[in-house]
Amino acid sequence: MARNVEFDEALAIQKAMEVFWKKGYNATSLRDLTDAMQINSSSLYNTIGDKQELFVRCVQHYTNIRKKDWDQRLASERSPLAVLTDYIHEAVSIIINGEDSCMAVKTAFEVATNDERVKQILAADDQRSNQFLYDLIKKAMDAGEIKNDEDPALLADYFNSTWTGWYESYILHKDSVKIKRMAAYFIKQLTK
Repeated sequence: MARNVEFDEALAIQKAMEVFWKKGYNATSLRDLTDAMQINSSSLYNTIGDKQELFVRCVQHYTNIRKKDWDQRLASERSPLAVLTDYIHEAVSIIINGEDSCMAVKTAFEVATNDERVKQILAADDQRSNQFLYDLIKKAMDAGEIKNDEDPALLADYFNSTWTGWYESYILHKDSVKIKRMAAYFIKQLTK
């Protein structure tokens, strides 16, 4: 009788997340996942469950990584505007140079409309993203780096929505100059 392979579950989730991120949920086969995780399918079923359960855990893992990144940025001793500007430039770089771009955006369009658990994870991630942006913008306003005649919650929502639009625009047009110009315009509007 074959013995189930013991494995590092956290590392296996990371490897599976990378596959889902690259290929998307629907294009990823169970074989793709078990190969990347270096386990057999019975080990997967016995420890994590089916492909759908693994995907939910991968999306949660991805959003946890994002939360940790946002918390580190908020704890920075640097100027809040500098942190925000770097974040915007990094978002642009990921959109333009990253083959896989944002897993949350990809998942929202591919899976979240039909899967309530994934939708809830992404909704919580979106709330954290908005809170992160709100906190940075508010700190920058309090420091006099951003004009304080705007609502920081509205600016956070606007940037979150705008960023998703940049991602879609780049997928459709592959125009990096356009994305960079939009980012520069957004930063300029904040600091006018």
